[in-house]
Amino acid sequence: MSIKLNCDMGESFGIWKMGSDDKIMPYIDMANLACGFHAGDALTMKKSVALAKKNKVSIGAHPGYQDLVGFGRRSITCTKEEISSIVLYQIAALSGFCAAQESNISYVKPHGALYNDMMKDEDIFRAILSAVSSFDKNINLMILSSSKNKEYETIAKECGIDLLYEVFADRNYNDDGSLVSRVETNAVIHDEKEVINRVITLKQNGFLYSISGEKLFLKTDTICVHGDNEKALDFIKILRKAI
Repeated sequence: MSIKLNCDMGESFGIWKMGSDDKIMPYIDMANLACGFHAGDALTMKKSVALAKKNKVSIGAHPGYQDLVGFGRRSITCTKEEISSIVLYQIAALSGFCAAQESNISYVKPHGALYNDMMKDEDIFRAILSAVSSFDKNINLMILSSSKNKEYETIAKECGIDLLYEVFADRNYNDDGSLVSRVETNAVIHDEKEVINRVITLKQNGFLYSISGEKLFLKTDTICVHGDNEKALDFIKILRKAI
């Protein structure tokens, strides 16, 4: 199984700094760049595109709800047209910085609450697909890999969009393939050795164990890694070798 590493980046805002993008970028394959709604700003977007291009990393738009205070992790009630419009707005903004540097967006990965809502609500999924399709049908949409992949793929094909399937190596899964909610204490796996072993099992055998020990066979195009903690760089270097 060929697996790529993706990481949420470009999430600094003004004088507030987040992550170690310059150190982590050389070790990943795909950079999900914030587009100003949940994090990021114009200058950060410009610098992030340049950094990704320098390291030959694929650029993905990382749109979220308009929620800087909540870092995009709070659901906001929107109409389908509003969802489509805010996603299109953010893709277009990042695309402008890409065009100015002779680069381009290759995929879209919704952020935080918008990502979770997309996986639970078909109307939101369709609204996001509509935004991507109206902008550029060559851009892929990244979603959470689950037992419902075929259902999502069928809908995406209606809009002419290809999907990328993502797995979270440091998050626990329920038996149905959904992520354990972050309100639960066991939602995130903090033991780096355990995370590495999960990645190796996934690469070699194509499955992860759920929280109760069930085997979850998940199609995996990419694994999300988080670069916003002190040990992130060392962890990502190890993970890079593992895959």
